[in-house]
Amino acid sequence: MPDESAGGIKVVLTSPRVAPGLLTRATWQALETADEIGAAGGPDRPDVQAVIGSGLVVTQVDAGVEAAWSWLSSAAEAGRQVVWLTGDDGEPGLLRVVANERTRDPQAAYGVEILHGAYDVPGARLIDLVRVMDRLRRNCPWDQEQTHQSLAKYLLEETYETLEAIDTGDQEHLREELGDLLLQVAFHSRIAEDDADEGFSIDDVAGGIVEKLIRRHPHVFGTVDAADAAAVEANWEAIKATEKQRSSVLEGIPLALPALALADKVLGRADKVLPAELPPAGDSDLDRIGHQLLAAVRESRALGIDAEQALRLAVQQLTTEIRTAETNS
Repeated sequence: MPDESAGGIKVVLTSPRVAPGLLTRATWQALETADEIGAAGGPDRPDVQAVIGSGLVVTQVDAGVEAAWSWLSSAAEAGRQVVWLTGDDGEPGLLRVVANERTRDPQAAYGVEILHGAYDVPGARLIDLVRVMDRLRRNCPWDQEQTHQSLAKYLLEETYETLEAIDTGDQEHLREELGDLLLQVAFHSRIAEDDADEGFSIDDVAGGIVEKLIRRHPHVFGTVDAADAAAVEANWEAIKATEKQRSSVLEGIPLALPALALADKVLGRADKVLPAELPPAGDSDLDRIGHQLLAAVRESRALGIDAEQALRLAVQQLTTEIRTAETNS
């Protein structure tokens, strides 16, 4: 058992996804009572700056993990309490040396403690995505060449792959495809940062949607009452109409939508200005089929069914039957 009159070593594990000075109470107590504090990587590290800014002194030890352990163990053997601040990567090499040395000499007079100085909050890994995307944009030749236009096809492709994952019900596949779709958001946002005149960042994107969600959910963030989902949707549309101030119900509908999705969107807006019955079909087969498809989309809306998804599922069932027939033939 370690001699409490001897020195001791505390290795502080922190997260690069948490604000540098946002350490646990136990960590700050360890830092404030330490005889010495050590770190590698230079004095410009944000966490080191946070500790120095609190009035404490940090010794720089930059000759590798063996040198760090030598510094720590020598100080502890001399009866001093020392704390080590690990870097962004957690310095696994140092942790291995610590474990190996303690295994080799379990009777050492000083104790070694691993402190978790900071814990990630939900969503913290998004910060990793932003950092990685920034590094790729600066250092990868392919990423440097990309534009919003060159990436457009990938955005569309990843969207359809995500829809396919939803249709299959494969959660692992969906997780992967959502990641690919999220990459497109991060990539486009990073490209936008390079625009000196009209640039924006991922924080602007996230901030904009957060503000919109709060505005359009006054029953959650304000004092408005909403008894059911229909009331929530009605509030959303009313607030949206006030914000957009559109001159036509069709304004803002992207005409590049797939035909069924476009029909669903137009019919949803048409409810506000057209009578219950659709205009009559023309005389040609083309007009007749189009009218029937439009009527099917309208029926889907009345039943609360996504016509696009319904057709995709029907086609999937058909492809399954085709494969079965091919196998049996």
